[in-house]
Amino acid sequence: MTDGVGQGLLQTLAQADALGRVVALLLLAMSVSSWVVILWKGWMLRRAARDVALSTAAFWQSADLDDAERRLERFDAQRIVLPLLQAARGLDDAAPRTLATSADRSQQLTRVLRGALHGVLHRLQFGQVLLATVGSTAPFVGLLGTVWGIYHALTGIGQEGRFHIEQVSGPVGEALVMTAAGLAVAIPAVLAYNVLGRQIARIEADLEGFARDLRELLHKGVGA
Repeated sequence: MTDGVGQGLLQTLAQADALGRVVALLLLAMSVSSWVVILWKGWMLRRAARDVALSTAAFWQSADLDDAERRLERFDAQRIVLPLLQAARGLDDAAPRTLATSADRSQQLTRVLRGALHGVLHRLQFGQVLLATVGSTAPFVGLLGTVWGIYHALTGIGQEGRFHIEQVSGPVGEALVMTAAGLAVAIPAVLAYNVLGRQIARIEADLEGFARDLRELLHKGVGA
C-alpha cells in the first residue's frame, strides 16, 4: 500500500502544477522530519530510561555525595540525573545576600532542583511539538492537494465543454493520492507522539521522585 501511495504521489508530482508540487514536497519534508525525530527520540528515550534506573540505583549505593557524583558521571551518559545533583550541590556556592539565598535551605533546594528538572525535561520533550504539528496538519495539507487537483480536472471539463468519465477518473484518482499521502504522513507522527509522550511521562515521574528524595537528603545535611 505504501509503495502504491508513493508511486501515485510521484506520478501526481510529475503532472502537477506549481502548487501541487509544493504540496507534495511539503508532505515529503514533513514525513522525513517526523521520521528523523521518531527514530532519534526512540533511541534517546530508551537510553535515558536506562540511565535513570542505573544512576538512581548507583546514587543510593554511594558512600557520600562526592562518590555519588563520580558514579553518575560514569552511569548517566545522557546527563539526565546528574544535572539535578550538580544543581543541588552548587547551592552552597551561590552568591550571598541575594533574593535567591534569602529563603531557607529547603526552599532554595526546591527552586534549584525545579530549574534543573525543567531543563532536563525540556531536552526530553524536544521534537514533540514537531510530531504534534505534523500529525495535525498533514491530512489538511494532503486535502489541499486533492482539492486543487479536482479543481483542475473540473476546469478542464469546463474548457472542453464535454464530459467523459475518462476526463475525471484519471485526474481525480491522482489527486486523491494526496489525501492518502497526508494520512500516511500524519498517522506515524500521531502514534509516535503518544508512545514517546508516555515514555517521557514515566521518566519524568522517576526524576520527580528522585528530586524529592534528594531535596530531603540534602536538607538534612546527610551525605555531604
